[in-house]
Formats: sequence, structure tokens, C-alpha cells
Amino acid sequence: QVQLVESGGGLVHAGGSLRLSCAASDNSIGIYTVAWYRQAPGQQRELVAAMTRTRMITYADSVKGRFTISRDNAKYTTYLQMDNLKPEDTAIYTCHGYFGETPMDSGPWGQGTQVTVPS
Repeated sequence: QVQLVESGGGLVHAGGSLRLSCAASDNSIGIYTVAWYRQAPGQQRELVAAMTRTRMITYADSVKGRFTISRDNAKYTTYLQMDNLKPEDTAIYTCHGYFGETPMDSGPWGQGTQVTVPS
């Protein structure tokens, strides 16, 4: 099964930007939908953004207009550009691959990367 590794997390002040990367181990990631999830302490995991193999994109209402998901299949990498970050964006961000357009738990998951936006 393809493996996913996230990078790019860190601490950024409110209003700042970060770009997360999700690197896949091989080009089979091209047939998956790739999604970014986040989970803050004490809260449920939330789907932040997803892009299907046909480039259909979904965003959570809370990040629309601020976050942008993109894929570079040549590099087996999916990105999440996060602009105008807010304290409520603080969470562990994890990328996940699944088949089809409906989110499901089956499929590869990365290990997660921490994003912290101090209040």
C-alpha cells in the first residue's frame, strides 16, 4: 500500500501562512482522492480539504477562501496552502488517500504534522 508522509507544519502567528506537503511513496497515489484532515485536542477529526483524481475539490466551510489544496502527480505530492491562519486552525494535520469521492477511513494515512497558531 502506498505510504504518505506529511511535512511543513510549525508555529505561525495569526494572519500568517504555511504550506503542508503530503509526499506519497509511489505514483499509485494518482488514482486516489487525497484529503487533508485535522484534529484539535478534545475535538473530532475534521475533513479540511480533498481533491479527487479528476481534480474535483471540496473544502470545509471554515477554511474556504483561506486554504488551497493542490496536487503535483509528477512529484507524488499533495499540498495544502494555508493563508490567513487563525488560532482555531491549530491542530494536527494528516493526509489520507481513499478511492472514490466519498470520504472513508480505509486507505493510507500519514503520521500527521502539527500546526500551531497562538492566540
